[in-house]
Amino acid sequence: MAKGLSVSKKMKLLPLIAATYFMVSGGPYGLEDIIGKAGYGRALLLLLLVPLFWSLPTSLMVGELASALPEEGGYYRWVRLALGEFWGFQEAWLSLAASIFDMAIYPVIFVLYLGRIEPAWTAGARGTLWALVVVVVCAAWNLRGAKAVGEGSVGLFCLLLSPFVVLTAVGFWKGFTAHSGVGLFSAAPAAGADLAGAISVTLWNYMGWDNASTVAQEVVEPQRNYPRAMLASAGLVALTYILPLAAVGLAGIPADRFSTGAWTDAAREVVGPWLAVCVVLGGTINGFGMFNALMMSYTRVPYALAEEGLLPKALTWKTTVGVPWVSVVLCSAAWALALNLTFERLISIDLVLYGAALVLEFVALVVLRVKEPALARPFRVPGGLWAAIAVGVGPTLLIGFALWAAKGERVAGLPALAFAAIVAAAGPVVYLAAQGMRRGKAV
Repeated sequence: MAKGLSVSKKMKLLPLIAATYFMVSGGPYGLEDIIGKAGYGRALLLLLLVPLFWSLPTSLMVGELASALPEEGGYYRWVRLALGEFWGFQEAWLSLAASIFDMAIYPVIFVLYLGRIEPAWTAGARGTLWALVVVVVCAAWNLRGAKAVGEGSVGLFCLLLSPFVVLTAVGFWKGFTAHSGVGLFSAAPAAGADLAGAISVTLWNYMGWDNASTVAQEVVEPQRNYPRAMLASAGLVALTYILPLAAVGLAGIPADRFSTGAWTDAAREVVGPWLAVCVVLGGTINGFGMFNALMMSYTRVPYALAEEGLLPKALTWKTTVGVPWVSVVLCSAAWALALNLTFERLISIDLVLYGAALVLEFVALVVLRVKEPALARPFRVPGGLWAAIAVGVGPTLLIGFALWAAKGERVAGLPALAFAAIVAAAGPVVYLAAQGMRRGKAV
C-alpha cells in the first residue's frame, strides 16, 4: 500500500510542484496556436484572464479537497464520498477516457520537435515509432516510483525553460531598443483569426490541476504540501506563458507565422541558430515530461477502482516503491492506440470529457461542505458555502464555451461532441458491468 511507504520513498514539495507543472503545462510549448489564432494582444489577454476564471478556482478547489482527503485515487475518492459510488465511478471513467486523448498529444509534440532537427527522422512510420519510444521509456521511468518521477520533473523543468529564459531576455531587450514595444498591441490579428479556437487551446494549456491529487499517499505531508504546490505551480505556469509570448511579440515576430512548433523559428530569428536547436530539444522534453508526469497521475485511478472491486484485482499489484505496475502497463498500451489522432481533434475531445469530470469535482466540493461539515480541512476555499459554490462558476461557464467551440470538429465521421457524448454515456454501462463482476466474485 502507498500509505505504507517510508518518507524516503515519497515526493517532497519541490518535486510535487515540478510534477504538477508538467501535468498542467510543460512550458510555453502549445501556445503557438493561440498566437496564430488570436494575435499577440488577444493571446496575452487570454493568458492573463483565463487563469483568474479557470486556474485559480480549480487550484483552490483541489487545494481544499486534496488536503482534506489525501487518498490514492484523488478526485475519484472526492466524488465517491460526496455523491456515492455511481458518480465516483463516472468521475473515474470520464478522467480515464479523457486521458486516452490527452496522453496521445504529448508524444505527438515530442515527434513534431524532433522532426525540426532532422525531418527524415520522423518521416512516415518513423514518427509513430518515436512516439511509441516515449510511451515505453516513460513507463519504465514510472516503474521507479513517484519520487523518481517528481525529482526527474525538477531537472526536466530546468532544462526545458532555460532556452526560454534567454529568448525572453533578448526579446525584451530587442523590443524595447528597436521596436519600442509598439508591435505587440498594434499588430492586427492574423488573417482567418479564430478567437474561439484560441480560447479552447488556452483552456487546454491551463487544465490538469487535479491530476496531482491521485498520488496523495506518495507525497510527504499531503495536507500541507498540496495547497502550496497548487498555488506555486499556478503562478509558475502563468509566468512562463506570458513572459515568452510578450518577448517574441515585442521583438517583432509576426503572429501569423505561429503554429505548433514555431518557437524554434522565433528563437532562430531573435537570438540565433544555436538557441533554435535548444528550443527544439526543449520541445522534446516538453512532450516527454508531460507524458511522464501524467502517467504517474492517471495510473493511480484504475488502482483505486480495483481496490474496491470495480476492476480486476491484478490492477492493485504494486512494486516495492508503491507503483501499480499492471495499471502502468495497461494504460500505456491504451494510450499508444490513440497516437495517430490529430492535435485539434484531441483537444476537442479532451476538453469535453475532462470538463465533465471537473464539474463533478466542483459539485463534490459543495456537497462535502454540506454533507461533511466536520471534515478536517487544513486548507479551505476562502469563505463559506456560497464561496464554494461561486468558485465553480467560472470554470463551468468556460467548459460550456469549450463545448460550443467544439461543435465543428469531427472524429471518426461523427461530430466531436457526439463522439465524446457516446464515450461518456458508456460510463454507466461499464459501471453496471463492474458491479456484476464484483457480485460474481462475492458469490
